[in-house]
Amino acid sequence: MQYLFDEDGRRYLDAFGGIATVCCGHCHPDVVEAIVNQAKRIQHSTVLYLNHAIADFAESLASKMPGDLKIVFFTNSGTEANELALMIARLYTGCNDIISLRNGYHGNAAGTMGATAQSNWKFNVVQTGVHHALNPDPYRGAFGSDGEKYARDVQEIIEFGTTGRVAGFISEAIQGVGGIVELAPGYLPAAYDIVRKAGGLCIADEVQAGVARTGSHFWGFEGHGVIPDIVTMAKGIGNGIPIGAVVTTPEIAQVLTRRSYFNTFGGNPVSTAGGHAVLKVLEKEKLQENAFVVGSYLKEQLNKLKEKHDIIGDVRGKGFLLGVELVTDREKKTPAKAEISHVMNHMKDMGVLVGKGGFYGNVFRITPPLCFTKEDSDFFIDVMDIALSKL
Repeated sequence: MQYLFDEDGRRYLDAFGGIATVCCGHCHPDVVEAIVNQAKRIQHSTVLYLNHAIADFAESLASKMPGDLKIVFFTNSGTEANELALMIARLYTGCNDIISLRNGYHGNAAGTMGATAQSNWKFNVVQTGVHHALNPDPYRGAFGSDGEKYARDVQEIIEFGTTGRVAGFISEAIQGVGGIVELAPGYLPAAYDIVRKAGGLCIADEVQAGVARTGSHFWGFEGHGVIPDIVTMAKGIGNGIPIGAVVTTPEIAQVLTRRSYFNTFGGNPVSTAGGHAVLKVLEKEKLQENAFVVGSYLKEQLNKLKEKHDIIGDVRGKGFLLGVELVTDREKKTPAKAEISHVMNHMKDMGVLVGKGGFYGNVFRITPPLCFTKEDSDFFIDVMDIALSKL
């Protein structure tokens, strides 16, 4: 569940969840049973032959979506899902230009690497047709928490960097790899409006923020009061199984009938049976509610640590998608790169696993399985407190 064990049998509290992937818990019996039972029936036949496992999971996923987001395409990963979403937007609009956010991460294939806007993750390959807008970062951004001011940059990119028409806009609701950066309030509604007036589609990358992780909503974009044209997801929908998905409207999905779109393993019965079990567990065990209640409690305790330790510059995020940024100087916001590695190692020695990220590599990424308890949170806080005190 929320624990991992090493080869000597030592137990570790997992506060990273396989990079925000394990949502129900490691080896959840219901998910394991669904996978095993499906593997006994049929493991693979391709989606050329309709199978109940894929159809049932697609129907359940679509039922979680607002508006007319009802058509589901399955892939093997978040990178693949975002690649497909970008292609759909370009085909539907007849335009090539995509707008993404600086500091965003959308995958490591050719198209998604272009949409990713951090030099750390970009290889020297041809990346064209993507414009990177100012990041609406309340902590480090030029306009603080004024989302509409950041959105003006999207308008200017369209006016000065394109023909005035764009294919789409892609954004996470909370940036994961970028260091659990929450978008400034009001930004997404303003940006969506600007992009749609330029003929573009709005793509919500829910690979990390989706599937109940933020607690307050099932999907991260719902917390911003917007409805995207295309939603991508992976990680949490499989609890560790390699599966991703793109959900869009029937009208937009029509563009993939112009040729033969195909993904050999996307939607294979074992993965979709496991994914369907994940959705059932989330509901049965009220894990979204737990993410909200316990996640809020954990964030509150982290803020108390911030009062105690000057090295903590910012605490942010929602539910079980939380970030703690370490800085050597709160005024200058100087990244504490070396210090965070020491703290992580001390925490591991004391039995807690936690991730790190952010452009400068100085942000703790706290993304545990959604079954994390208040007792787990208290233990996590105690361990982090001791590790920070050792600096």
